[in-house]
Order: sequence, then structure tokens, then C-alpha cells
Amino acid sequence: MAELPVADSDMFAGSYLLKMAGGLVLQGIILLAAAVTAWIFVHRLRQRNSKDPKTWPLLGSQLETALNFYRLHDWIFSFFRNDHRTVKLCIPSGNLFFTVDPVNVEHILKANFRNYPKGEKSNYIARDFLGDGIFNSDGDVWKRHRKVASFEFSNRKLRDFSADAFREDALRLVRIVHSAALSDKPIDLQDLFMRMTLDSICQVGFGVSLGSLSPELPDIPFAKAFDTVNEIITSRFFNAFWRIEKALNIGKEKILKKEVGVLNSFTANIIDQRSLELQGNNRSKVDLLSRFMSYNDDEPDTFTDKELRDAILNFVIAGRDTSAITLSWFIFCICAHPHVADMVFEETKNVLGLQQSTWGYTFEEVAKRMSYETISTMHYLHAALTETLRLYPAVPRDGKVAAGDDTLPDGTRVKQGDRVSYVPYSMGRMEFIWGKDALTYNPDRWLKDGVFQPESPFKFSAFQAGPRICLGRDSAYLQMKMTAALLLYFFRFCIVPDHVVRYRVMLVMPMANGLFVNVSPR
Repeated sequence: MAELPVADSDMFAGSYLLKMAGGLVLQGIILLAAAVTAWIFVHRLRQRNSKDPKTWPLLGSQLETALNFYRLHDWIFSFFRNDHRTVKLCIPSGNLFFTVDPVNVEHILKANFRNYPKGEKSNYIARDFLGDGIFNSDGDVWKRHRKVASFEFSNRKLRDFSADAFREDALRLVRIVHSAALSDKPIDLQDLFMRMTLDSICQVGFGVSLGSLSPELPDIPFAKAFDTVNEIITSRFFNAFWRIEKALNIGKEKILKKEVGVLNSFTANIIDQRSLELQGNNRSKVDLLSRFMSYNDDEPDTFTDKELRDAILNFVIAGRDTSAITLSWFIFCICAHPHVADMVFEETKNVLGLQQSTWGYTFEEVAKRMSYETISTMHYLHAALTETLRLYPAVPRDGKVAAGDDTLPDGTRVKQGDRVSYVPYSMGRMEFIWGKDALTYNPDRWLKDGVFQPESPFKFSAFQAGPRICLGRDSAYLQMKMTAALLLYFFRFCIVPDHVVRYRVMLVMPMANGLFVNVSPR
């Protein structure tokens, strides 16, 4: 038999070895895939009885969080039960605990307050937006901001100044709404509320007339930038990779950088303007910024321009967003429950002593009767707004960071560095707190013999509680009640057919598509 040529033999051997190697690689891939599949299967199988969001190896719940981010508040709420009041969410950047148990809330916000600061990690995530302002700081920095703010909010002059500003801004709003009613055109009430409260906080907070609610409704770049930054900062809390995007200046982080520049330019102009006025020995200003700038004047620890910038943006999110958002959800609620609007109308008429028919008075005549004292006696309106906050809190969740290992009253073990949040949005929907009708909008739950009855702030946590309880709560109610009473005395509202109302996921909870309504005279 003739022998194969040596070259052909080597080629045959090489081909055989390649096939062998290829077969081994394929077997290896199959075995690896089988091992990974088994690993994932066992990992998921172990969670079959878990009441918390399911996790994946390495990724934790990052994928589920990303897929459900657009409905984050309802997604988190879906994991709570009357017997499961604290939810654990695991993502690559760390563990997050969400709780609706009032006992836990009291522990976090009061009993063990020192162990639950905002935390360096949380401060860093939101620093581009809120800096070291009152909502994003701890320790001496927080105390310093709060000291000045608390003194001013207890100042009678500021309260009277605020009432006058709120009344004038509500009148501007009513005139625009009246024009819409006459033209029979739908309007976006949330946009109008945001404009109104921005004007108010700029006037009361910084002594600046912005004019965003003027009849031509001018474009306000600051407002758009503020909302965009707010939304992107919120996504950072659930995105383990945002630092990479920031370093590379790509995606949302590139947009954030640009919009933060708009905010910084706005605040710098306000600070420069107020500084010039104060240099002219105009020390009679009662706005909040002037008081911050005058605090410890000529002392080493006077607020710097950076600190003033942070104070301004924190005041805006407190004074503009929360009140406007609550008023928007309030109108949404009364459109679904028109008898509530009728009850507010009757109360307004009785409290203000309005004897003639509705249109027997001018807007100015009705507004002039509204004062801090008269508004304070409108218990039903107060209840209706509070019921709105119960179901649609302006701040749907608020997070802290555990400074040290701890065990919550319900037995949940928290490790140092874990993020812990109480969730007003979910709390307002829990039957064990509010009863079987927890999902029903019912202002009467807050009344006894016609008088408003407050609940524990650890149960109704829309304004926080403990040392960080909201300083501007009374001011917010004053503006909301003035505006709501004036609107419902003169007008009826109904949501435009097919208009979709849903929330937008931010640090606060505005409506994603605005609130388009049809208006008619009452």
C-alpha cells in the first residue's frame, strides 16, 4: 500500500486536532451555559417565598428596577402587605430598605435620629442639584441652615408678607383661568400652578419678581432646567452606573451638566441683585434670602455665595414644587369627586361672609377677605388638601443612610451604609393604617364635628417628622387654601377627555403629562 505523503499526513493530523479543540470548546461553552443556567435557576428558586423584589446574580434587582422605574412608586407599593411592612431592594450599589410601618418611621425620624442622616452617599448623589442645602445636608451645616430658616418662618412679618404675595399670585392665576373659561379652551393647570408658586417663592424667598404667571405665559428656562435636573438626580439613586456616565460626560449626565449651568446662572443673578440692594443699606427686606445674607453679618461664618446658591435651590423645591404638585393632585381628586368641590364652595361662602351670588363679587373683593385668620377656619378645605397629600404626597419617599448597624422595631436588620426610606406614597394606601377604604378619597376621615383632626406625623408623613419636620408646612397650607378657595368659588373643573394623568418619577411627584382641564363658571 502506498504511504500518504508526509505533508498530507500532517494536514490530516492538524485538521483532526482542530476538530478536537473545537469540540472541546463547544463542550466547554455548553457546560458553562448549563452551569450559569443552573446557578440562576437555584438563585431564583431560593427566592420563591421571598416577598421582596426578586434578584439576579451580580445584578440584584437592577434590571427589574430599570424596567419599572416609570411606575416606581406603585411598583414598590406592590410588595407591601399588612404583614410585610418593610421591603428590601438589592442593587449593585447597595441595599435599600423601604418601610411603611409608623413605628419604624418614628424610630428613623425621631427615636434614633442620629443614626439616620441623609448620609455622604446621598449628599454626593444630589450635590450637583441641592448642594449642601437644608434638604441635602447633615450635622452642623444642616443645623445652621435650619436655624436661620426656622427663625424666619416664625417671623410675623414674613407671614404677612407671604399672605400678601400668595393673594396677589392667586389673583393672577384666577384671571388667566377666567380667560380660559370665556374662550372655552382647555388649560394645563399644573403648569399654571408651577408658574404661580415659582413667582411666589421668588418673591417671598428672594425678593425677586419673576413674572412667569404674566398673561403671555413666557418661557422660563430655569423652570424647565429645574425639572430636568430633578428627574435625572432621582434616577441616580437607582442607577449603579451613573458615575461612569458622568466621568464620560454621556447620556443623562451630559444633559444634567448643561441644565445645572442654567440653575447656577439663575441663582448667581439673584444673589448679585440682592447683594447690591443690601449694600445700599436696604436692610428692611423680609425675604428669606436677605435674612440668610444678613445672618452673622461681618462674621467669619457668614454664608458664602455657594451656600446661598444651595439655599435658593432648596427653597425652590420646597416652595414651588410641593405646593403646585399638591394643588394639581387636589384638582384631579375633586374632578373625580365633584361633591368635594361643592363642599369647599359652601365653606368659602360661609367663612368669608359672601351673601350675594357668586359673580356678584369681583375676584379682588373675594381675595381681599382672605387672611391668615379666615383661612385658618376653613376646616373642610384643610381636610380635602390633607386627604390629597395622603394619597398623592408631594414627596413620595424620603431616604436616609444608616450611620451604624441597627435593628428596626419590626426586627429588620440594617447594616452600616444601607439606605433606609420611609414611603409616604405607600403609607397612604395601607389598610392597616387607614382602614379598608384606604384607597378612597374621603376628606371626612380628617374631621370630627366639622373640625380638622391631625394625625401622628409618623402615620401621615407627608411633611416628615421629628427634628426635620417641614418648617414651611403652615405657609404651604396658607397658599394652597387661598388658591383652592378662590378657584372653586368661581369655577368648576373637569379633566379633558382621554387626557392621561400619571406621575413623573422625580424627588417630588408631579404629573408627567400635566393636568389639562376644561373650565366653566360656577
